[in-house]
Amino acid sequence: MSQMIEFQRPDGKTSQAYLAQAQVGAPAKAPGLILIQEWWGLNEHIKQVADRFAAAGFNTLAPDLFHGRVASDTDEARHLMTGLDFADATFQDLQGAVQFLAARSGKIGVLGFCMGGALTVAAAVHVKGVSAAVCYYGIPPAEFANPAQIKIPFQGHFALYDDWCTPAAVKSLTDTMRQAGQHPVIYAYAADHAFFNNGRPEVYNETCAKQSFDRSTGFLRHELDR
Repeated sequence: MSQMIEFQRPDGKTSQAYLAQAQVGAPAKAPGLILIQEWWGLNEHIKQVADRFAAAGFNTLAPDLFHGRVASDTDEARHLMTGLDFADATFQDLQGAVQFLAARSGKIGVLGFCMGGALTVAAAVHVKGVSAAVCYYGIPPAEFANPAQIKIPFQGHFALYDDWCTPAAVKSLTDTMRQAGQHPVIYAYAADHAFFNNGRPEVYNETCAKQSFDRSTGFLRHELDR
């Protein structure tokens, strides 16, 4: 069952999110997953991805960080992302989403794409109650979320032909975490940025998308079912 719901943030305000409940096992015992949108907003693609993770056994909650706005082109998407208060999204929307889902699930993981990937790193550093993180091609500024401070299991999926989240940036992220004593699991795909998004045929890579989804679900099951 999937539906739009409303949850309360730590500051008392409310936000909306798309909730897709696990379709296998008892929902109250299923692991939870916070799914973080790309810069396009909480669109049909993200809702479909939430449904896929629910079908794989996760109570999945995708917060609407743009509060009802969905971009139709890259200029609008860039405008929405630039206007997002990342601290508010992290400490209020994502923290509130974790608290909402924790009352209905087992351990909670977080997974996001592009802008959502950067916020996944931020959540892994700052958000309480997160037990594992999966990042797709997104890295935030270190002054906002230093990956050296990540203390939970972390998996990353990145693209070799990405001119935004570049291989050099991925190496820096990986080196920083390893130097801090962490053991991130990092994958690099011979693909373009946003290779997971089947709504963008110009960059979508079916083979890499399936492989990364299988790796993500396997990792999350291992870390959240224990």
